[in-house]
Amino acid sequence: MKILEIREVTKPIASPIRNAYIDFSKMTTSLVAVVTDVVRDGKRVVGYGFNSNGRYGQGGLIRERFMQRIVDADPVSLLNDQQDNLDPHRVWSTLMTNEKPGGHGERSVAVGTIDMAVWDAVAKIANKPLFRLLAERYKHEANPKVFVYAAGGYYYPGKDLSALRAEMRSYLDRGYNVVKMKIGGASLSDDAKRIEAVLAEIGGQAQLAVDANGRFDLDTAIDYARMLRAYPLFWYEEAGDPLDYRLQAVLADYYPNPMATGENLFSHQDARNLLRYGGMRPDRDWLQFDCALSYGLCEYLRTLDELKIAGWSFDRCIPHGGHQMSLNIAAGLGLGGNESYPDLFQPYGGFPDGVAVENGYVTMPELPGIGFEGKQALYREMRNLAE
Repeated sequence: MKILEIREVTKPIASPIRNAYIDFSKMTTSLVAVVTDVVRDGKRVVGYGFNSNGRYGQGGLIRERFMQRIVDADPVSLLNDQQDNLDPHRVWSTLMTNEKPGGHGERSVAVGTIDMAVWDAVAKIANKPLFRLLAERYKHEANPKVFVYAAGGYYYPGKDLSALRAEMRSYLDRGYNVVKMKIGGASLSDDAKRIEAVLAEIGGQAQLAVDANGRFDLDTAIDYARMLRAYPLFWYEEAGDPLDYRLQAVLADYYPNPMATGENLFSHQDARNLLRYGGMRPDRDWLQFDCALSYGLCEYLRTLDELKIAGWSFDRCIPHGGHQMSLNIAAGLGLGGNESYPDLFQPYGGFPDGVAVENGYVTMPELPGIGFEGKQALYREMRNLAE
């Protein structure tokens, strides 16, 4: 049993939308295929992965640095003790050979993309859905029912309040009961009008979360907190720079309601520092670490260990990214849910075909691996790479 080849292609996920910090007009993602020599049901097992939106494709790093380490490794060194499957942790260690500590930036995205594909292959070789494999390995009770919220509310040219309201209404019509919109890309007074328009539209049918994408300095974050605390929001997300733990801690003095952050922290060390110094409150706040941006599931497991040490429950984690990998982690390891992009970054986001949102939850299908083969538009892209 061995990995025969790793392939990568950089694909566009461009859109005219923008948040408070960046536009997505040139956004890309890396699509990776880990080709093995294992055959299941007459087909060669191939694991697939890709990186989350908001970070660009990592083709250069993947092709020039990381994939070659796997190709050059002794195949036996990448197997588990029983030598009947790949060992994702041994693969991860090989990927990180000769890498210095720290420097958690773009390389965390490259490694996380490959790691996703390796776990997909491992679960397919075991002929199990990844969420069930994770529950068995890490002694959790699998729960195929996962909370999801609809992320949208971006800025784009010509989008007035009626269009924003219509967008949010469409999410409710599709079964969501928590929706999210962007703030910080307009003035505070204009954002207040946008928030009030959405709240008027969704009424008591749903809750609203807002996301500043790290835009604010401390004074602006506090100004927004004073405005936002008047509204019944699900959370106030990423007010300032993700590494400005003091800003996050001070903000808690001005905003008593739930806050969320963590999607742009790329290691368990970063997560540890957030929990130590960021003033995050385990009884109400949310953590959004995204395995596809932060060295993959192997590192995410270490991040969850940090949560245990700090006295946090896994159900305070709702990962960023809107991809099926985090859905499987949520169902297998007991996270609080997952982000969803109903209309954006397709075909990479979303759920397998036929999986509907019901009262804010989806039910995972019993598909081997991560379940990409159940989403035909995405699987066409993946199959083209593998074949």
